[in-house]
Amino acid sequence: MNDEMSFSPKSAWKLYRNEAQKKTVFAFAERYRQFLGRCKTERETVLYVADMLREHGFSEDPAAAKTFRVLRDKAIFVAKKGDRPLEEGLSLIAAHADSPRLDFKQRPLIEQADVAQAKTHYYGGIRKYQWLSRPLALHGVIIRENGERIDVCVGEKPGEPVFCVADLLPHLAQKQSEQTVKEAFEGEKLNVILGHTLAVTEEEKEEDKEPVKQALLKILHAKYGICEEDLITAELEVVPAGPAQYVGFDKGLIGGYGHDDRICVFTALEAFLESSDEGPAKALVFWDKEEIGSDGATGASSRFLQYCIEDIVRAWEPQTPASHVLLASRALSSDVTAAIDPDFQDLHEKQNSAHLGHGPCFCKFTGSRGKYGASEADAEFFASLRGLFNKNNIPWQVAELGKVDTGGGGTVALFLAAWGMQVIDLGPALLSMHSPFELASCADVYATKEAYRVFLS
Repeated sequence: MNDEMSFSPKSAWKLYRNEAQKKTVFAFAERYRQFLGRCKTERETVLYVADMLREHGFSEDPAAAKTFRVLRDKAIFVAKKGDRPLEEGLSLIAAHADSPRLDFKQRPLIEQADVAQAKTHYYGGIRKYQWLSRPLALHGVIIRENGERIDVCVGEKPGEPVFCVADLLPHLAQKQSEQTVKEAFEGEKLNVILGHTLAVTEEEKEEDKEPVKQALLKILHAKYGICEEDLITAELEVVPAGPAQYVGFDKGLIGGYGHDDRICVFTALEAFLESSDEGPAKALVFWDKEEIGSDGATGASSRFLQYCIEDIVRAWEPQTPASHVLLASRALSSDVTAAIDPDFQDLHEKQNSAHLGHGPCFCKFTGSRGKYGASEADAEFFASLRGLFNKNNIPWQVAELGKVDTGGGGTVALFLAAWGMQVIDLGPALLSMHSPFELASCADVYATKEAYRVFLS
């Protein structure tokens, strides 16, 4: 009787225990692993989503029953008409496509001590030391003054060069080792090494300034047809090089860059494409800029979602005010949370912490230090989802992000709640979140997709 009355989340691996179930889980995880290695920027992620939608018959016409809209290659809205009136609201899943990284500065190229480097400005919450002495790749676009777009991706294919930020050798790091992490690792020293050879010809003098930088500029001109000024109007992102990989003898974990939050983009998209045309209208929105506060035209604080919903309401059900649709909608703010770290368990309040492999995690509220910056879900909505998942045998858990006075964080939930939607955070737990090599459970990848599929249905 006591066991029946108490509650304890269970490992999803107990649910996916037979060989057929495991095969399904690992097949889905492999598809996700390949996606994660392919989509390392918000532009690449949105392009992937748009290509998948076109393959499944979606149109950019807002009057179509299956429609999508891309904003500046960094955000995307997707909708599918149901058999229920729009005035009953949408079933919406929102996630973000950006991840912490290093961005080239506007004038990035410098030469120091016979090494050509790129100055960077880090994007999002990183631990700077984690980006030192590791292979890095360069992804992004260069836009010339005539509007020509040049796509850049270097460091991913076999035989291609990679880049790196050099670290200080321990022999000279005595002072650094006594400093705080914040003092020891400076943002202005996250300079990415790009080249080392000299540009010296018969016409040039040995004493010419910056010969290594000049050699690099010649390489860039030969490869892309650009000059240094073109880099001013470029968006070049430095990300970890190489594919996502399985971790552990059992391959139960996937390690890679960008689980936060592309794991939710992939699982939400797959669930959406599997969902039927029955029930309420369904929608996805994948935003940019979440890692720096969701500001800007392509972030969640913009009016992009509102405009897209107004477009489909005009096309599908013009007699219904868009405000009624927004107010009646139910949404999942699909973002990751922190799994309890086996080596730092003291930073978690264990009863209210997420575990790897226990399915997607509900966060009733986010924020920090007394719930500031939180969007707190109402009990009625939370209970309805709990019942839905239990009925469909979906593993789930609940958590906060660290101890009350220790942790905290934010998601896009509060921007959805601003329209009056019922919204709650739901996503898988990660280890090493915001690092260049985050860890996610294969079981959680599959269970999260199933949870989103059931919600959309």
